[in-house]
Amino acid sequence: MKILLTGATGYIAKRLLPVLLENGHEVVCCVRDTNRFDATRFNSELLSVIEVDFLKEEELSRIPVDFDVAFYLIHSMATKQGRFEELEARSAMNFKRQLERTRVRQVIYLSGIVNEKELSKHLSSRKNVEDILGSPFYSLTTLKAGIIVGSGSASFEIIRDLVEKLPVMVAPRWLNTRCQPIAVRNVIEYLSGVMLKPETYNRSFDIGGPEVLTYKEMLLRFARIRGLPRWIGILPIMTPKLSSYWLFFVTSISYSLATQLVNSMKVEVVCRDNDLEKMLGITPITYDKSIELAFDKIEQHQVLSSWKDALTSHRLTTGLSKFIEVPVYGCYKDSRTRKVADTGRAMEKIWSIGGENGWYFADLLWNIRGFMDRLVGGVGIGRGRTSQGEISAGDALDFWRVILADKKEHRLLLYAEMKLPGEGWLEFSIDHNNMLHQTATFRPHGIWGRLYWFANLPFHGLIFRGMINNIAR
Repeated sequence: MKILLTGATGYIAKRLLPVLLENGHEVVCCVRDTNRFDATRFNSELLSVIEVDFLKEEELSRIPVDFDVAFYLIHSMATKQGRFEELEARSAMNFKRQLERTRVRQVIYLSGIVNEKELSKHLSSRKNVEDILGSPFYSLTTLKAGIIVGSGSASFEIIRDLVEKLPVMVAPRWLNTRCQPIAVRNVIEYLSGVMLKPETYNRSFDIGGPEVLTYKEMLLRFARIRGLPRWIGILPIMTPKLSSYWLFFVTSISYSLATQLVNSMKVEVVCRDNDLEKMLGITPITYDKSIELAFDKIEQHQVLSSWKDALTSHRLTTGLSKFIEVPVYGCYKDSRTRKVADTGRAMEKIWSIGGENGWYFADLLWNIRGFMDRLVGGVGIGRGRTSQGEISAGDALDFWRVILADKKEHRLLLYAEMKLPGEGWLEFSIDHNNMLHQTATFRPHGIWGRLYWFANLPFHGLIFRGMINNIAR
């Protein structure tokens, strides 16, 4: 069958796409920026990509009319607090209007479990989107999940950060809230399983794993699996704002996302009974097993997607292509060149930079800069990288965003997402004479930007010189 896949650069869609292709389906991926989607990874004639921003109704005419199933996997939770509800509603309405002009038979929407009267803004927005998507022109199937556990998922990485960083936790009382976590593998099985199943038309189903756990139990069981002794105490007077700061500083999520998660975690998310599991013949994976499977993928460097790759810089939402041409005028630069004896080895080091591999010189200073960035509300350096050996445009790389990654042209271009009084680029390239070029470019915004550059000149000289020397060696 022919399938329309929205949100194709997102965490779930990146997991679902290879399954659809392996099953022989023709897939049309909708992405807001084609520069963030590397279709060559899939090497499939069944795959096509179109650039569509669902917030711009005029762009939706690019969507073909001859497809059978559409997956709606778009959400705006990572945007600034207070705006995501409006953006999600507008995106859903535009999507619905366009699909009513097509021959689509079924729309499949992944939402969140809603089983309390007083909902967080996040869950309320998801419910509103479901209401908007309903239409007499096609059948809607809604799958509602709570905590999704898998390598690279937001829930998994937050739990991992808390458990691995804090031997003793004094935590907010929402850790006693019950939820029903589900393995990402099961989510993909449900999404692909309901396609063109008439018995799922115009129905919604809660999907979850076989266990109901509190967040505290999830943390302690994660610690046991990893062989880490941990103690957790509950502090009932911790306010939602303090809880948000607690998550923000201990984990790698943004403050706005931490706020939305805290508000959601106060709401119990337990599945209501339904017959979907039996209907599709799915075997639910336990929480412990889902953790073990996630680490298997991490250790094998086979993490297909990560929530950290969601854009955090508002500037970049206009498209990565606008930042490929590094500005020349009104900028400060630190340019260095070195001869490399082995181009292949040098490229391997460049392609592996950041994350657990570090920045090849003065990692302590990089970590201090990351900590300072967190103090002022930035992303910090804790995001790491999705894969330790592969890198693509759009990937998060500590507090940088990959703008261009072209191994054939021997060029890697990064854009700074840390808090800066200006804009920053870091570029690596190797020419045909085996000369390694490393260039840091900074375009200041006003007097504060200029003061920032000159105040950091001594550190730049030390760090950038040491970095290129170690790459060249």
